[in-house]
Amino acid sequence: MVNYRRNRIAGGTYFFTVTLRDRRSDLLVREIDALKRAWRNAARRVPHLVLAAVVLPEHLHAVIQLDASTDDYPRLWQDIKKGFTRRVFAPGYRSPWQARYWERTIRDEAQLQACVDYVHINPLKHGWVTAVCDWRHSTFHRYVREGLLPEDWACDESTPDVGFGEPAR
Repeated sequence: MVNYRRNRIAGGTYFFTVTLRDRRSDLLVREIDALKRAWRNAARRVPHLVLAAVVLPEHLHAVIQLDASTDDYPRLWQDIKKGFTRRVFAPGYRSPWQARYWERTIRDEAQLQACVDYVHINPLKHGWVTAVCDWRHSTFHRYVREGLLPEDWACDESTPDVGFGEPAR
């Protein structure tokens, strides 16, 4: 078995991609309330701030800053995945999640901004909407409320290039 080496820093900031096994599924948006409840419960065990997040039908992206007291993001994702699965499926059901997730340590403000932009533009990039503001399951709306982004962000030629090499839908 491959020995995954993850960079774990107490209080660190990370970008995550977490995906369902079935990339054609709409489970995450269909059961968004169960995902939110599982995430809230997991946050009690592994305190963190969600700096940016987007939930798409079959995967999600999040930029998270861990509490200074912990580096245990593997526990966070385990608790979110298990909590969601238990809320949505009968006992004994095989997890709908891919076993692994992708993580990237954010090292500076430029990387942080690029990751936050990537999270917010992701529904547009995958073709789910024609304007970022039209996707409900995103912290983009919090950024608009707080005056950090305009509602029409990324609606013209000034759209940031935050590809990360992921293919468009």
